[in-house]
Amino acid sequence: MPPEEAHAIRCRLDELLAERGMTLTQLSEAVGVSLVNLSVLKNDRARAIRFSTLTAICRALDCGVGDLLVVEP
Repeated sequence: MPPEEAHAIRCRLDELLAERGMTLTQLSEAVGVSLVNLSVLKNDRARAIRFSTLTAICRALDCGVGDLLVVEP
């Protein structure tokens, strides 16, 4: 992986959705973000995320940023 793409951030979206009994489609409708974009985030392929999107996801899932995004060693 090229250095500019290497990172240690992991998205816990799958786990949070499962804990809340919510589907990615339901989250997409709740936050107004496309299913494709949420899927990219969920699969740790996102290169960036807007603060407004992050805020909307955290509100919809009733979680904090640190619950959604974690730094892996």
